[in-house]
Amino acid sequence: VQLVESGGEMVQPGGSLRLSCAASGFTFSSYTMNWVRQAPGKGPEWVSTIIPGGGSTYYADSVKGRFTISRDDTKNTLYLQMNSLSPDDTALYYCATSNSAIWGQGTQVTVSS
Repeated sequence: VQLVESGGEMVQPGGSLRLSCAASGFTFSSYTMNWVRQAPGKGPEWVSTIIPGGGSTYYADSVKGRFTISRDDTKNTLYLQMNSLSPDDTALYYCATSNSAIWGQGTQVTVSS
C-alpha cells in the first residue's frame, strides 16, 4: 500500500508544474484523495480534494483558480496542475487519502527566481 509523488522541481515565478501521485496496493478509485502541502517552518496546509470519479473538486482559497486537481482511475494516478506559481507556493507537496490513512513521501516544489 503506497502513494508515490513526483513532478516537483524548482520553477520561476509565474511558471507551471504538474505533480503526479501513483497509487498501489489499494482500490484507488474508491477513495477521496487530497493534496496537502507543508512550507518550511509552517504546519500542513490542505490544498485540494477530489472525490471518487472526479465529479467534484475542492480547493483552498490560496490556490483556487490557479491549481487543478484531477485523477485517472485507469492509471491509479492523482494529479495536481499548478499554474501561475508564486514563491508562496514553495512547499513539500503530499498526496493522501482523505482519511489520512495513506500518505506519500512528498515532492518538493520550489518557486524562485
